[in-house]
Amino acid sequence: MTDAARMHDVTPETRRIVDLVLDYSRERLLAQDTPLDKPLPAAELSRLAGRTISEEGVGAERALGVFTHVLAPACITTDDPRYLSFIPTAPTKAAAAFDLVVSASALYGGSWLEGAGAVHAENEVLRWLADEFGLPASAGGVFVQGGTLGNLSALVAAREAARAHRADTGAAAPTRWAVVCSSQAHSSIASAARVMDVDVITVPTDADGVLRGDAVAAVLANVHERVFAVVATAGSTNFGIVDDIAGVAAAAHAHDIWLHVDGAYGLAGMLSPLARHLYAGVEQADSVIVDPHKWLFAPFDACALIYRDPEQGRRAHTQHAEYLDTLTDRSDYSPSDYAAHLTRRARGLPLWFSLATHGAAAYREAVSASIVLARRIADEIEARSGFSLVRRPQLGVVVFERDGWTRADYEAWSQRLLDVQHAFVTPSSHEGRPNARFAILNPRTTFDDLTGILDTMH
Repeated sequence: MTDAARMHDVTPETRRIVDLVLDYSRERLLAQDTPLDKPLPAAELSRLAGRTISEEGVGAERALGVFTHVLAPACITTDDPRYLSFIPTAPTKAAAAFDLVVSASALYGGSWLEGAGAVHAENEVLRWLADEFGLPASAGGVFVQGGTLGNLSALVAAREAARAHRADTGAAAPTRWAVVCSSQAHSSIASAARVMDVDVITVPTDADGVLRGDAVAAVLANVHERVFAVVATAGSTNFGIVDDIAGVAAAAHAHDIWLHVDGAYGLAGMLSPLARHLYAGVEQADSVIVDPHKWLFAPFDACALIYRDPEQGRRAHTQHAEYLDTLTDRSDYSPSDYAAHLTRRARGLPLWFSLATHGAAAYREAVSASIVLARRIADEIEARSGFSLVRRPQLGVVVFERDGWTRADYEAWSQRLLDVQHAFVTPSSHEGRPNARFAILNPRTTFDDLTGILDTMH
């Protein structure tokens, strides 16, 4: 054995390293009392961790010890049932465990040639999702890193389709392309527009936060020649609000404009019979995204991007180079062709394994449980003196105010909750007013967890 191969060969040393890592992973996966933990200042982390990177290395035991006792406790546990900020994650044990298998198997998920089995399994999940969303049998797509990349990739495909249509019809391209979305759309839409160097035209929502088709139609009447895509939101991050997708679809398609549905958080709500009616019109979308690492209980990071016509995505994103010809000249389905990426992990496999293991009915029950709990705690908030519900929840996000509290009050309360390891609930705001917000997603979150948090708001 050469020194160069020492890290890669199966030796007593590498066996010991693998055993250490697998033992840690097993203990973490099966732990029932994992603390919330909290971040530390950079200087304190440097002091506690010491220098770990050197020419000689510190050895697996010490490196894992630093991670276990210093680094991991400085990371908030995102799958804790009282992690209720932002949009939480709550991977099933099956999905989290299979994430180890994906890494251990040295899989490449970019091409059919190199990863046909993995791509086949991922495509089965995408097909199941497309069926749930009412998209045609021709629909397909790819798992990407997250909703920001999913939205960007979909919008790039939409612009390329608009350019091709203009070229085919002999129409001139606009001086500046634009995308239309709600004033409440996720920040990733504006981010994608900056990357693409296009304009964002925002449309105000109604008082209930919903973007409706008539408002979109009124805007498009004046600017449709510039617009290559309209974005509807299926579950906003701040409130979990679903737009009038059917109305927005009618407004967009009246001008032959691409409809993209950003369902990163909320589109999984379609699995529940309690919420499915909210999503009428999704079946008319030209592209959709949903993040399995949110409400589909997969580990970070995964976003399912699905095109009504995958060929539109392939034409926009296939990369060409001499060393890639052996892939791009084939008719095989290669995931790298359908988004703004080339190298990719087979990140859809943990969801595939969990779905195959537990069945879709278990997912429907888990999604429904979040909706039921959100409605129940909303009723409790409305009934409590000194509390005000900002808006009735559609999905699993509950936003409320403690009467008379300032932003400083919410921030101090939030910090106290984390300091004593009670919960992670960060302040939010709406229309300039500070508030608190429960993002309920984890099936292990209980009504008592939530009322216990409310009880701390003295």
